[in-house]
Amino acid sequence: MITIRKAIDRGHANHGWLKSHHSFSFANYYHPDRMGYRALRVINEDFIAPGAGFPPHSHRDMEIITYVLEGAVAHQDSTGGGGVIRPGEVQYMCAGAGVTHSEYNASDSEPLHLYQIWLLPKASGLKAGYAQKAFGDERRGVFRLVASSDGRDGSLKINQDAALYASILEEGAEIEQTLAPGRHGWLQIARGGALIGGEIMQAGDAALIEDEPRLALKALAPETELLLFDLA
Repeated sequence: MITIRKAIDRGHANHGWLKSHHSFSFANYYHPDRMGYRALRVINEDFIAPGAGFPPHSHRDMEIITYVLEGAVAHQDSTGGGGVIRPGEVQYMCAGAGVTHSEYNASDSEPLHLYQIWLLPKASGLKAGYAQKAFGDERRGVFRLVASSDGRDGSLKINQDAALYASILEEGAEIEQTLAPGRHGWLQIARGGALIGGEIMQAGDAALIEDEPRLALKALAPETELLLFDLA
């Protein structure tokens, strides 16, 4: 079964310097039926003004992934992790037993567009950590594994039974992915559009995938960008 969630149905927040869209309950947005999906707890699509961002603040017991679509984000944290993350790169932070970090738009003139993703970890009190990796054109025409529980195929290793795939497709391209029995999927359209299960999906739309051993879709726009979560 494939259930579409339209972008317009997400929570929205406009703080001037930050415009954010929430797939699940977050901050001042609360929906009792949208507290997360399997291990997924947060999928926020953020637009951050030049020079703006989040000053140092703390998290614990959360797996945090940042996926940049446009611009660059400057990261610093209390583990000593830090860097500038650009399109094609994926950032991972294990908040674990506790971490303090900041995230800013690295540019004083260009906007920043990103997805921030939180997953519940497999255990509490883990050691905090940081990593980032570039995948670039490896995502073109395929579902490229970018994060997984075992770090296979050069993906970032995360502390949850989950896998995150990223893909960039040209208009008209078709792609498939299998889900093992008992697994669940969440497909997020980051840019462009796609046809899945006879339904047209556009940027910001998502699909919940259950009891579907094979996922097939077709890109409907140039540079269609997708995120696919394979979840226990």
